[in-house]
Amino acid sequence: MGNRTPDALDWAVRHFVYRYWVDHAEPPSAATTASAMGVTAGEAQAAYERLERRHALLLDPETRAIRMANPLSAVPTPFRVEAGGRAYWANCAWDALGIPAMLGTDARVAATCAEDGAPIGLAVVGGRVVGDEGALVHLLLPFREWYDDQVFT
Repeated sequence: MGNRTPDALDWAVRHFVYRYWVDHAEPPSAATTASAMGVTAGEAQAAYERLERRHALLLDPETRAIRMANPLSAVPTPFRVEAGGRAYWANCAWDALGIPAMLGTDARVAATCAEDGAPIGLAVVGGRVVGDEGALVHLLLPFREWYDDQVFT
């Protein structure tokens, strides 16, 4: 960790995770993060754990690998976003729009309606959402409950 405090390391790790994910369309392993940050894999994993407690990452409960760094998902979901020449999974419809906002670019979103499985096609062009006129985002839970079960939310 060198002269960095745990807090400084955590935010540097978080920045690295997002940058890596954007560039590679998948999250880095703790070993990859450790190598890039000049720390041990244990220190990188400890930073992941602290970031999870701060709701900055969500780790898989069994493997402790990164599962989410909102708006990005490490596992396939019904929300696929093509932006900046790469394809990403979003955690939900809201996050599918968050990816192009985060990247500051246009995007195509391929989603599946939760009610009937019908495909939904949207795009973000010049910061505006265009596409299926009947598409509706329904948030089942109020925001205050989102962290109770992020995978469900």
